Amino acid sequence: MGTDFNIKGVSAATAVALPQPSSEAPKDAVATDLPASQSVSAANAAARMRNDSQPSPDSTSHQTVIDRSSNSIVYQVVDNRTSLVVRQFPDEAMLRRRAYFHTLDMMKNNPVREPAADLLA
Repeated sequence: MGTDFNIKGVSAATAVALPQPSSEAPKDAVATDLPASQSVSAANAAARMRNDSQPSPDSTSHQTVIDRSSNSIVYQVVDNRTSLVVRQFPDEAMLRRRAYFHTLDMMKNNPVREPAADLLA
């Protein structure tokens, strides 16, 4: 990749006239007046419910735990009503991987001796 990096300006935008659709349907449409029981009105925007998985801040608590098998600090968001973990970092799969590699490191530093070798000594 060269060092001659230049930024060039873009030419001015050109306005394009779009043709209007030539449909006669709106002109020939019949106005409909429905009774209130059959009509539909727009819902109040203020009454919309949130559709995300974010729990309300007062229903959760935060805790920090030390996982001894993986030798890691775990940050958890816990639901106060059910005492279940809502979110956790690092996740369970990462903790299992860390525990596995931590065990391999411990075995490398402290090799296991063969039982037969103890009898011969």
